[in-house]
Amino acid sequence: MKLALLGYGKMGQIIEKFAVERGHEIVLKITIDNQEDLTRQNLKSADVAIDFSTPDSVLKNIDACFDANVPIVVGTTGWYGKLQEVKNDCNSSNNTLLYGSNFSIGVNLFFKLNQTLAKLMNNYPAYEVQVEEIHHTQKLDAPSGTAITLAEGIVDNLDRKQEWLNEVVGTDVELFPKAEQLLIESHRIENIPGTHTVIYSSEVDEIEIKHTAHNRAGFALGAVVAAEWLKDKKGFFSITDIFE
Repeated sequence: MKLALLGYGKMGQIIEKFAVERGHEIVLKITIDNQEDLTRQNLKSADVAIDFSTPDSVLKNIDACFDANVPIVVGTTGWYGKLQEVKNDCNSSNNTLLYGSNFSIGVNLFFKLNQTLAKLMNNYPAYEVQVEEIHHTQKLDAPSGTAITLAEGIVDNLDRKQEWLNEVVGTDVELFPKAEQLLIESHRIENIPGTHTVIYSSEVDEIEIKHTAHNRAGFALGAVVAAEWLKDKKGFFSITDIFE
């Protein structure tokens, strides 16, 4: 395939490596220094675009791909408040978008495990649950999209939790969640690609499920696989559709 990379930071460079290894060609790279190259004509040279940009840029990039009728894989997080609006635009304009809070195969298996454990815990009210996430200090959004997906997996399957709220550790704001609220603790520490833990605690013991990313390669490879899956499809998809 011919791919456009919208965002060419650390993730974009690793995506390029995997894409070329798998026989694809990068025909467009958009960075903060060449925004003027994000044109309809340039995008049309690509079969699929992959966006790992910033929360401030992603909606503009999506609109540009819709205008050019080019399928887009979106790995950027921090824009999900506009998700329904983007879905409506995608479907009404007969375009193609696949988004995911995390493209790692291991994380998507972790999501499934999290949902199953939450269902089991309906029978054991003695356990309190929370989510913890740790990322590098350059990560612009908190909580991470992966932590949000984990929290929503719990809220959707554990009857005693109705909503989640986020506390960024190290700031002056300390939260005291109500019984029906699920706490996400966000930590920002140098050189941590991403660690997510779901913790169930009772007076007698503790159960943890945890995913630790050793580097960003798993995310990048997953994004290329997603682009391969998305080619020639129409509609609005999430990464979970690949794993069904």
